Amino acid sequence: MTLIGIEEHYLTAEVRDAWDAIGLAATDPSAGLHSGVLERRLLDLTGERIALMDETGLDIQVLSLTTPALHDLGPQSLDLARRANDAVAEAVLRWPNRLQALATLPVAMPDEAALELERCVRTLGFKGAMLCGRVGDRNLDHPDLFPMFKSAEALAVPVLLHPRTPASAVRAAYYSGFTPEVDAAFAMYALGWHYDAGIQFIRLMLAGTFDRLPGLQVILGHWGEVVLFYAERLAALDRVSGLEQPIATYLRRNLYVTASGMFLPGYLAQASAIVGADRLLFSTDFPYQYRPGGDARRFLSECGLAEPEKKGFAHGNWMRLTGTGSA
Repeated sequence: MTLIGIEEHYLTAEVRDAWDAIGLAATDPSAGLHSGVLERRLLDLTGERIALMDETGLDIQVLSLTTPALHDLGPQSLDLARRANDAVAEAVLRWPNRLQALATLPVAMPDEAALELERCVRTLGFKGAMLCGRVGDRNLDHPDLFPMFKSAEALAVPVLLHPRTPASAVRAAYYSGFTPEVDAAFAMYALGWHYDAGIQFIRLMLAGTFDRLPGLQVILGHWGEVVLFYAERLAALDRVSGLEQPIATYLRRNLYVTASGMFLPGYLAQASAIVGADRLLFSTDFPYQYRPGGDARRFLSECGLAEPEKKGFAHGNWMRLTGTGSA
């Protein structure tokens, strides 16, 4: 059974150097995470990457630029985005049966970002885009950023909302008071990242984005970035939201959920109950959650889904979502 991982990351040396040039790690510690083995695996687009895919049992990786992507880089991000996307397109051409890609966008310039997404989809054959939360002090529901989502709906491609580190004021209020190492981990991969990504999705929903763009499809990793665990409480917003549909409708109509290497059957079962088995996507969150020994293939075999739903989870749902052949 073909196994496609849809949240698998890369980095380019040029983007890393651009982060370093503006001292980004001082305000977003995730920019300083990428060193040693992690950096080597992120920078490698084909050689070791393909071997490690074989080791864990993954047939195809869908590549996306790791967090915090280009969200803090201003006007220079336009050329950076084009060069990063072109580099990934070259890797996909070398390994067309093993690699696919999501576009990275110059989000500081939303109109140009919409055009870059169109170029990536129509010319380079990319399957969608990935966004990493806030753009400066703007949340993703800010009216300035709407052109990116409008373009995604028009192109019929999904947008993966990836976590990023909460704003400095939020970190100071909620994720500080321990050692610097603990504060940073608490604000990032332990919890803060995931709350932040989930809140971005909820904001898009409450802002009426899915009423204006009913065909827009958004993907959340890590089994829904906490959102699904509070679906019942979020439904209470129906009394006050003024939206056209109940919250539960948007969760089943506009949201896909992926594993991000969290190989826990209980989480999968809960996600399936809320969004539907036809909206489950597989991913390993390479290289952050990389575990050798056929781990991805083992989770698929033991996940508890019936065979048709397992096939959808492994590859069919992604193929249907992106129009890449028969599921």
